[in-house]
Amino acid sequence: MGAIVLKTFNVGILGFGFIGRVHAYGYRNLPLFYDPVPLKARLTYVVTSRPETAEAARQVIGADAAATDFRAVTENPAIDIVHICTPNHLHKEALLSAIAHQKHVYCDKPLVVDMAEAEQVRAALANYQATGQMTFQNRFFPATMRARQLVASGALGKILAFRAAYLHGGSAPAATPLKWRLTAEAGAGTIADLGSHVLDLVDWLIGPFQSIMAATQIAYPERPLPGEPNKMRSVDVEDSVLLLAKTPAGALGSMEATKLASGSEDEIRLEIHGSAGALRFNGMDPHHLEFHDATAPDQPMGGWRGWNRIDCGQRYLPPATNFPSPKAAVGWLSSHVACLANFLAAVAAGQPAEPSLGQGIRVQHLMECVRRSAAEGRWCDV
Repeated sequence: MGAIVLKTFNVGILGFGFIGRVHAYGYRNLPLFYDPVPLKARLTYVVTSRPETAEAARQVIGADAAATDFRAVTENPAIDIVHICTPNHLHKEALLSAIAHQKHVYCDKPLVVDMAEAEQVRAALANYQATGQMTFQNRFFPATMRARQLVASGALGKILAFRAAYLHGGSAPAATPLKWRLTAEAGAGTIADLGSHVLDLVDWLIGPFQSIMAATQIAYPERPLPGEPNKMRSVDVEDSVLLLAKTPAGALGSMEATKLASGSEDEIRLEIHGSAGALRFNGMDPHHLEFHDATAPDQPMGGWRGWNRIDCGQRYLPPATNFPSPKAAVGWLSSHVACLANFLAAVAAGQPAEPSLGQGIRVQHLMECVRRSAAEGRWCDV
């Protein structure tokens, strides 16, 4: 009997800014973190908006070819997997093309710009036979994965209250330039950029939501253009959003996403309170998940009642390796590697992946509710 030849999946990356580099990092380093790797993959194409940046990206990742048209990837019979890492307003056409050509799709958040575009994607998915996944990597810290286990096990009892926040401070200075992530033209804003992560994480842990009430803030009516500090442009999307949310079971909580939190860098916070216990997580300390067992005896003199700091570290389940060590502090990039591995394992198995493109549509709907509530000043039924 001859040796079994495993298929090598050819990968094309659309967009090679910050997040495109992160996705490429995942492929380059996956063999160190997973043994065996979910599947054999090769970065073969990279697409950017200009020939010179596409060629520079090709050289960085060692791809075979560079292009400026996404169709060179999405309509290429030799490409198996498409990564969508472009600005938000460029997602839809590439997604529809990749879906129509039955490519496996790994899409950065948010899925698209608005619900009108999301409905076009939903219609296209009716005939989609490949595997698609969103890059909601905050689900893939060992600590947040452990949090889901604890919630699902009933360790918290009835969920009563929750609060979550994603805090950045980069837009607090008035001199912060108006890059694409701060413009409606690119389908951006803090709701899409940071709020999508918070909405997905809380929805995954304790959702669904029943209704939402939101308010938004624009800190400065104008900001300077990138590289042109003396030229000002009107700001047309929010710097910050604060919302209340109710679940069908009666839990009431708050969620916040802001780029105005001076002193914060990339801080995602989460608290869930139940009748039998509580959880706390802070993305700036991703090594730990804090758990409070409210059923533990509080006598004598406090007994065993209190917060337990669980050393989740880099303790991923097999086939994850122990590299560099389960005890080493887990990094932000580790969550991206684990998120990618989850997607590739589903591709290899020919199974759906979670968080799916359908979850991307769900989060798009939640964001739409947030925007509508903020605009109309009332509760929005989800």
